[in-house]
Amino acid sequence: MSREKRIIPCLDLLLDEKGGRVVKGIEFEELRDAGDPVEFAKKYEKQGADELVFLDITASVQGRETILDVIKKAAAEISIPFTIGGGISSLEIAQKNLDAGATKVSINTAGVKDPQFISKAIEKFGAGKIVIAVDCKRNPDISVKGVNVFEEGGKKFWYEVVIMGGNEGTGIDTVEWAKKVEALGAREILLTSKDRDGTCDGYDLPITRAVSKAVSIPVIASGGVGTLEHLIEGATKGEADAVLAASVFHFGKYTVGDVKEEFRKRGIPVLMR
Repeated sequence: MSREKRIIPCLDLLLDEKGGRVVKGIEFEELRDAGDPVEFAKKYEKQGADELVFLDITASVQGRETILDVIKKAAAEISIPFTIGGGISSLEIAQKNLDAGATKVSINTAGVKDPQFISKAIEKFGAGKIVIAVDCKRNPDISVKGVNVFEEGGKKFWYEVVIMGGNEGTGIDTVEWAKKVEALGAREILLTSKDRDGTCDGYDLPITRAVSKAVSIPVIASGGVGTLEHLIEGATKGEADAVLAASVFHFGKYTVGDVKEEFRKRGIPVLMR
């Protein structure tokens, strides 16, 4: 636990007539409106957030580019780094997002469909500009060959990479995919368990820990935070380098400062801003 842990609020974006709103759902569905993304971004910067992640959650499914207006407005209002993900399917689209002010772009679906896209993006923009988002879901069919089998509560399963906003299975083992993207040159992974997203039941610790141990690059834990203890567990039991949360911040349960104070009380190093 030598590296300082980062605390990262996540803003899921949904395109509407106003240009883009922050929403939150459960298992990538049942979305509810939370507010204006730029106002949230400003608030989280004041609270001491280390970074932000904006995820345009329907861009890939709808086959469109990300909400560039939101990126431009956020870049004009905040100074902390932020990542934009969703619909990053070409080098041209990645360039547009970076030009709009994003610090990093997150590649998910397009990278799974064409792993060389990851290599090309890293070559063009540099590894520091690229985050590989890995969405996964537990799969009980352990007859699949070449997968890492887990057991919990007497049930065996493996973690399958899912794409297209979590709607499409790939048959790819999550741990093995994490190793591959590192080999392709990736220097950061954003790992989200669809099973835990929005549930407030805590991070999916078995896969968080397994991926964190399997790679040497930073892993951001995502999906399921409902309490301060969940964030602590992600950084300790899950061995993640950064912990990401949405609902607990958006609806005022905790501030970023609350989280950092609790980390400090537990002797967990956090970035100071």
